[in-house]
Amino acid sequence: MQALYAQLLVGLINGSFYALLSLGLAVIFGMLNIINFAHGALYMMGAFVAYFLLNLGGISYWWALLLAPIIVGIFGMILERTMLQWLTGLDHLYGLLLTFGIALIVQGVFQNYFGSSGLPYSIPDQLKGGVNLGFMFLPIYRGWVVIFSLVVCIATWFLIEKTRLGAYLRAATENPTLVRAFGINVPRMITLTYGLGVGLAALAGVLSAPINQVRPLMGADLIIVVFAVVVIGGMGSIMGSIITGFALGVIEGLTKYFYPEASNTVVFVLMVLVLLVKPTGLTGRAA
Repeated sequence: MQALYAQLLVGLINGSFYALLSLGLAVIFGMLNIINFAHGALYMMGAFVAYFLLNLGGISYWWALLLAPIIVGIFGMILERTMLQWLTGLDHLYGLLLTFGIALIVQGVFQNYFGSSGLPYSIPDQLKGGVNLGFMFLPIYRGWVVIFSLVVCIATWFLIEKTRLGAYLRAATENPTLVRAFGINVPRMITLTYGLGVGLAALAGVLSAPINQVRPLMGADLIIVVFAVVVIGGMGSIMGSIITGFALGVIEGLTKYFYPEASNTVVFVLMVLVLLVKPTGLTGRAA
């Protein structure tokens, strides 16, 4: 049973990263209609920014949780202003190809300077150690990752779905001409939205750094699974991405315990089954 609980914990941790990354993808696709294949590379950049802040500036993990998403988010906004904005109104394939090229360039640059091996990033002192729950030993940092990710996901959903700012964002994507008539700067809102989605990816990178180490290809290992999560939850569905991310992480963990050979493919099998039954995803709506 301890092995089962350990796999469930690993599944919840992976689900936390899936949820944060798929949430960022859902925000970008739902608000901007861009399939952002550079998301994995930006997740990796978040981990590297935290590493640089600690080793070059002596800035702790806690400040990195705030600064790394802002820094990478600004980088994402520059990308949107200089490249992605010109794809407005074009087929999704153009955005996919452009962001795929950006991902290859970013990963190639980091791999050229830092190689493929992982760089260590230590767990902050306040989160070291673990708690004996009786049925299993829970590392404090891993419990923190799950709880913090869930709080961030719910807060993002609330911001987009339940606030006036979120209503402006949704309106700006559905009817930008009408929103401009009310004096709202639509291009600026779109840029900030892309920065928010990218910042969520960078935040996941900071959370992942002490667990998975900092590697140039850490995003490439996750991005295909994250896209599967977004498709299952429904493209552009905020809550669908959150629920599906955590659920698929747990299912993946259970599969590793009961049938390890299928653990790498179970997500894609589920994606095929869901698309056969409901092509728009579990919570997606038809166009």
